Amino acid sequence: MTLPDELLRTAGTDQSPTLRRAVGPTYFPVAFVARFPYAMMIVGVLTLVVAARDSVALGGLNSAAVGAGTAIFGPLLGMAADRFGQRPVLLVAGAANSLALLAMAAVAFSSLPDLAVLATAFVIGATAPQVAPMSRSRLFGVITRQLPAGRRVKTLNGVMAYESAADETVFVFGPAIVGLLATTMNPVAPVIGAAVLTVLFVTAFALHPTGRVEVSASDVPVVTAPARDLLRPGLLVAVLGTLGVGMFFGSMLTSLTAVMRDQGAGDAAGLVYGVMGIGSTILALAVAVFPASFALRTRWLVFGATMLLAALGYAVADGSVALVGAMLLAGVGIGPTLVTQYSLAATRSPEGRSATVMTMLGSAVIVGQSAASALTGAIAESSGSDAARWIPVVAAAVVVLAAALNTRVRDEDPSPHRD
Repeated sequence: MTLPDELLRTAGTDQSPTLRRAVGPTYFPVAFVARFPYAMMIVGVLTLVVAARDSVALGGLNSAAVGAGTAIFGPLLGMAADRFGQRPVLLVAGAANSLALLAMAAVAFSSLPDLAVLATAFVIGATAPQVAPMSRSRLFGVITRQLPAGRRVKTLNGVMAYESAADETVFVFGPAIVGLLATTMNPVAPVIGAAVLTVLFVTAFALHPTGRVEVSASDVPVVTAPARDLLRPGLLVAVLGTLGVGMFFGSMLTSLTAVMRDQGAGDAAGLVYGVMGIGSTILALAVAVFPASFALRTRWLVFGATMLLAALGYAVADGSVALVGAMLLAGVGIGPTLVTQYSLAATRSPEGRSATVMTMLGSAVIVGQSAASALTGAIAESSGSDAARWIPVVAAAVVVLAAALNTRVRDEDPSPHRD
């Protein structure tokens, strides 16, 4: 998936810098494929552990362990990238993550206790390369440093739209790839595939020219805002919002799998889930052409409410047509919501902390996804798939609550350069 020309093109026909010229033709394809291991981790570990240890409960715990590792160490990787540059952080994390994934393939089928499997899952989450948030941080820096002031807002909106659409695509098709590899080859195949993709594409993303540590031409030290600025209400509410979106991803996929299994069509769960990605991707890209009068705060409320309405429809859907309709409507809400959350977070990032902020949001998605997957799976087993259907409603309610809180946040004057 590459960035459409209309999202990169800026007004005018002069020869001043454009984003495509600034990052080069290979940036977007490499950054897109490099996201897939991150999206495959949770489902891949779940699938492998269930097959190896014959325990759905243990599989859910391992998915939660991956999320816990990401929650604790993901923001620290972002801070390290802000301090030392993205390249060394990504290279070290990518190498460690590949080894951890390969270790999981061996440990899961070994005679080692379950605690060893959980520890390995935690390391996988802790070392997960934060490609998506670091890509947003890179592009935000390029836009603010290299593009004319008059083009920055429009280009930033287009970039955030694309980035969210890319995330949507990998989070929808990542689990589908895991299922395909596991059913056609072996339950070990998804984690090995994720390890190979990490070695090839995360390394390529790290070594891309945009990953260089920039040195100020004036020898003036780069100012970095204190860590306490990361606790600003505007940033915390954005993190809460993305946590809710992650919960929606995890609860929807897990509950849908249980519903389809009960209907005797468990293998079709991935296809029905993929329907959600259609509207999500289209609407995420369409955000770039929304009028400025459709303010970010309003967008979050409108599309968050759309997610909630879709979740309610999904919970009471009777029949395949109603189920697919609810998934389509859910996609319409998710895409623009994610774009809005990341756009707000980018403009609210403290000086020199953009990678940290983007990583905080990316980690929140993974944490929400893993926690909701584990909880929804447990509810589906103990109370049935009909009860599990209501967990996406709770997730969407979290998104709407965060949107309501966001309307009360008072933004500070943005800094012209945050990278």
